[in-house]
Amino acid sequence: MKLGLALLLVASTQPVLAQGSTVSSAIELARQAEKLKPGQWVWAPQIAPVGPITVYVDLSRQAATVYRNGVRIGVSTVSSGKPGHETPTGVFTILQKDAHHRSSTYNNAPMPYQERLTWDGVALHAGGLPGYPESHGCVHLPFEFAKLLFGETHMGGTVIMAGRAGNPSLTHAAGVLAAQGEKGTGIEHVPLGSDESYRWTPEVSPSGPMSIIISHSDQRVVVLRNGQEIGRARAVLPDNDFETHVLTYAKLPNGNSRWVFAGVPGHDGEKGQPLDSSILNQLRLPEKFLHSLNAVIEPGTTILVTQAPVLPHNSGKQMTVLSAVKKR
Repeated sequence: MKLGLALLLVASTQPVLAQGSTVSSAIELARQAEKLKPGQWVWAPQIAPVGPITVYVDLSRQAATVYRNGVRIGVSTVSSGKPGHETPTGVFTILQKDAHHRSSTYNNAPMPYQERLTWDGVALHAGGLPGYPESHGCVHLPFEFAKLLFGETHMGGTVIMAGRAGNPSLTHAAGVLAAQGEKGTGIEHVPLGSDESYRWTPEVSPSGPMSIIISHSDQRVVVLRNGQEIGRARAVLPDNDFETHVLTYAKLPNGNSRWVFAGVPGHDGEKGQPLDSSILNQLRLPEKFLHSLNAVIEPGTTILVTQAPVLPHNSGKQMTVLSAVKKR
């Protein structure tokens, strides 16, 4: 069954150059990725030549990992938002691509190969890489890596940002859903009623990339399409795993599809591994919700398994999912 997935673990080879290196094998990519210094990157797109791309930015380690069809094809050091301008965490969609973008807020500053994630100024783009967070909220990438990534991604692609700069434990201080929606308008939290086990409103966003967020702490599953919530359900999730995991619904060469782990930092051994269907017995979701969700899952759908809450909490900032205020 499709959702067997989530709900559960719920170029030639050359030495590293001053800035980056292209390699030809997954083994060499892994070896190079382990020793990257600020400003360096490694890139091997031929490892997985086709399929949907997911970018995972680990703010704690100041690194970005690129997966295609669930397989790691690139790793780069980054510089995220400095104190007072922290980069938000959460699940984002690429809203705009502009290879020659300039900031309308910061003195027309160049932002080469910009891939916008929110309208209020968060994006991936080429920028300074001093080895620590220095941006005003964007994620800076090495120039050549930003160019390569720009050439491979598409509008609507998924970018996940997790962790906190300076906090290697990868803990989250807050939830996963945005406090504001498109154009900066406030979002009123509508909890499930005491007699509701799930909500399913696919008409809210009829098309676009799908992201599924599974919160261990709140025992909730939230479904986003094109950044908008289309479903939410109570769930009974196994309590033996509290780490961050990312899975992608990948299409195989034989035409079949399956859920595979994207091997986020700290779980590199998972990458490319299929979801173990035996854990399905540990998951409980409303039957009608599961049936509706299975019907809309397609290759490229991403699952984020997190300990972070999705329900409102009195302390801490919430993780952001597609906030939008103004163009920058």
